[in-house]
Amino acid sequence: MRAGGGAARGALAVALLRRCLLLGPLGMRPAGGQEGDGCGHTLLTPHSGTLSSKNYPGTYPNHTACRWRLRAPPDTSLLLAFGDVDLEPSESCAHSSLLLADPQAGTTYGPFCRNAVPTTPLLVTNSSAVTVLFNSTSHRSGRGLLLSYATSQHPDLVSCLVRGTHYTQEHVSVYCPAGCKDIDGDIWGNPSQGYRDTSVLCKAAVHAGVIADELGGQVTLAREKGITLYESAFANGLHSKRGSLSEKRLIFHKACGDVLEVAAFNASSWWLEVDALGQDRAWVAERAALGTAGHSWAAEPGSDSAWLELDLGARRNVTADSRDPSWALLAPTGIITKGSSEQYDYYVTSYRVSSSRDGKNWRPYRGSSGQEDKVFEGNADSYGEVSNAFIPPIVARYIRVTPQSWHQRVALKVALVGCQPARVRAPRPYVPSVPKEVPVPTSRPASHTPIPGVALDPEKAGSTLLVMLLIGGFVLLCSSLLLLAFLCRRKRKPAAELSCGITKGYPKLESSPVCSLQSLPPPGSALASFPTAAVPGDLSQTHSPEYAEPDLVQLTPSSQTGPSTFKPLLDEGYTLPLVMSHYDVPGKYHEYAEPLPPEPEYATPFSEPDGTRGITGLPCTPLVRYDAPTPRPGDRGTERTAGGIPSPEGAQLGDCPLSHVYHEAL
Repeated sequence: MRAGGGAARGALAVALLRRCLLLGPLGMRPAGGQEGDGCGHTLLTPHSGTLSSKNYPGTYPNHTACRWRLRAPPDTSLLLAFGDVDLEPSESCAHSSLLLADPQAGTTYGPFCRNAVPTTPLLVTNSSAVTVLFNSTSHRSGRGLLLSYATSQHPDLVSCLVRGTHYTQEHVSVYCPAGCKDIDGDIWGNPSQGYRDTSVLCKAAVHAGVIADELGGQVTLAREKGITLYESAFANGLHSKRGSLSEKRLIFHKACGDVLEVAAFNASSWWLEVDALGQDRAWVAERAALGTAGHSWAAEPGSDSAWLELDLGARRNVTADSRDPSWALLAPTGIITKGSSEQYDYYVTSYRVSSSRDGKNWRPYRGSSGQEDKVFEGNADSYGEVSNAFIPPIVARYIRVTPQSWHQRVALKVALVGCQPARVRAPRPYVPSVPKEVPVPTSRPASHTPIPGVALDPEKAGSTLLVMLLIGGFVLLCSSLLLLAFLCRRKRKPAAELSCGITKGYPKLESSPVCSLQSLPPPGSALASFPTAAVPGDLSQTHSPEYAEPDLVQLTPSSQTGPSTFKPLLDEGYTLPLVMSHYDVPGKYHEYAEPLPPEPEYATPFSEPDGTRGITGLPCTPLVRYDAPTPRPGDRGTERTAGGIPSPEGAQLGDCPLSHVYHEAL
């Protein structure tokens, strides 16, 4: 069975090769080409290309055939990347098949179909010429085939169907073949934001202007963090879609992508509009800048060959030798166009570009093919921006845009993107310099200049700084603790001071033995006792030590009058201040009399009119003796009454003598 199957495959390969030869002699064909009614999208170049069956990715037609001849430059070989091979299965691929053959060496690869697919996605050949033959008979299903190729100089060749999700590394560098622009596949995003990682990689590279579809090329990109929303854009003949959040996004690396500054605008003509209100509106060339608000430049109505010119402002510098000029030219790598504005529906749908270095001799841009002038796709509305890349870039000072088709009126806003190469100037003549005599030092100089102060070893500077910081922190901590202890000690009061202090605004407190007058020690001098009238009750128990109470009902005219020392009632509107002691009362003076300090004092007599012997009607009380100073030796001729006032000898006291009342210290 195996031998029979191999013989059948060999016979089929020979039959396909004969049919390939019947389509035309290989030696008579130009380098690269296709023939047959089963060929689909095809772009063949000497370095890379893409080919597909008819109707791909739809069902390929019945009874069709196509032959593609691939030829690489001499001394190179071909690499083939199988993007998709979906041919209806059959025994030995007899109904539909793909066959690769090298006519020079007589080597064949295949046939391939759905039940006999290639074992590897990349086929490496040893020939610079390969013939690809596709054949179909009656069938019911199958997408057909998609194949790409490149030379052996690009071993990182990928298919046009590879997406960004096929890679896991952050940085990717692959070679995209020519012809991927028209292959079915979606892209999401734009050159400024990046592209969704599910986008077809090579097609997104064409949209971003990294490579030209007719050439292909090396693509370098980074897989960065995705964004929430990808905006759509039209660029380089491709429409991208609006996409949602993705895990990763594709950012293509471009050497030049900055907007170039335009020094001056010039145009073939401009339109002077007169609106319905009779006001003039000038659509001059200066309004062609992309960032200009409002309307744009517009050509005069009826002009058939309108153009807009941009002067990049680079100067030409000529040295003494006119044969060696130095140029400072800009290299635009792309162009961005826009219509008039949202208010006016004017825009250019296609245009050509030409360049000049002197503003007189103009050269049309022909792109990579170099065969005919390239026509760029313009805008589809008056407010959107459309980008197109210059591959290869234009090296010039003046850029001229010539509209080819437009909507309603020629109106345009434009900007150029690219980079400015370094200036190339003639080298300066070499002038030898006269060396100066340098004195030879007699002693070896010091490695460093000493600085007065503390010298720190660089190796020990870190540890020394740490020790200094620790010492400073310890000193600060000790100072804080000492200050805290001092404040706490100031707030702490002795028990005697707390018991004897006056607290205004609080209920009256009972006198404590610590503050009683009897508990005070006597002074150093001797004390004498004199009788006096008894005081009803104990003043320390009946009166508050907060205020001084009056002792006499009657006062002599000689006594000094002053404000009352009685505490007013609360219903009179007086509010007691909340203080802790009599030293805390705000203001300079106290409002009411304060208690006498707890010091030994002597009674001070109140004066009384002469001849007064008593107050009639007052009950008699037992005499109370008070301590008074001992009489001096010179006062023998007088006697002291119970109150301590001297009286003549023989004077009689009444029944209830009340000659003097002493004020007892509180």
